[in-house]
Amino acid sequence: MEKEEYKTLEILQKIPNSPVFDLLLNRPSRANALSLDFFTEFPKALCSLDQNPNVAVIVLSGNGHHFCSGIDIKALDSLAEQSADRARTAERLRRHVKAMQEAITAIESCRKPVIAAIHGACVGGGVDIVTACDIRCCTEDAFFSVKEVDLAITADLGTLQRLPRIIGHGNAMELALTGRTFSGSEAKGLGLVSKVFPSKGAMDDGVRAVAQEIAAKSPLAVTGTKAVLLRSRDLPVDQGLDYVATWNSGMLLSDDLKEAISAHYQKRKPAFAKL
Repeated sequence: MEKEEYKTLEILQKIPNSPVFDLLLNRPSRANALSLDFFTEFPKALCSLDQNPNVAVIVLSGNGHHFCSGIDIKALDSLAEQSADRARTAERLRRHVKAMQEAITAIESCRKPVIAAIHGACVGGGVDIVTACDIRCCTEDAFFSVKEVDLAITADLGTLQRLPRIIGHGNAMELALTGRTFSGSEAKGLGLVSKVFPSKGAMDDGVRAVAQEIAAKSPLAVTGTKAVLLRSRDLPVDQGLDYVATWNSGMLLSDDLKEAISAHYQKRKPAFAKL
């Protein structure tokens, strides 16, 4: 894969020839606060990883001491600029917000699973990001806050839409209205994260093991499972069943199925073609 230079991100393949790639938020001096550049670069980086056949799973984490401290205040200042025409100011702001929303939704649009590995602060825009991820893990010292209400903002990049589906409406309402900080252990109790690790090193090893396990499976089955789960989240059960029936009518009879059955009978690990 060609080396792409980013101002706010870093892409690493930590283990040579591994199908697990790391995507790191890379503004450690600002606790990985999200600048306007991030919202341009993030979907571009995800698209690059999605289209790379050598990538099976993406681990999203943060360089430095924190996962993400939220949107950079300088970015908010830029968005708050006003022109003489109030309606044109509002229309420009709406376009900016929609573009920022799409940058976060790029996680769901990416066919490959994205696992969030969270340490330190996960605040405001950081919560927007992790709620769009497919799997979330954190360290014991991680802390979370739906912080926007304390900045006189209604959170608008996905937390208010995704968080209730993960932890329940009542829990999400309380966290969003208070903006209070909650711990990694509370996040686990709420169902926001799947596992809490005692240290960042332990989390990195544990998340990589999960990522490698997923990467060893049929890429058609993995991408299909992600796509169907996301689509079914927004559909009644009968429509979700209809959707997966249509999906499998096109995908079920694959070489991956033949290989999985053959490997089962031969008592060996299957070897699937890249996607």
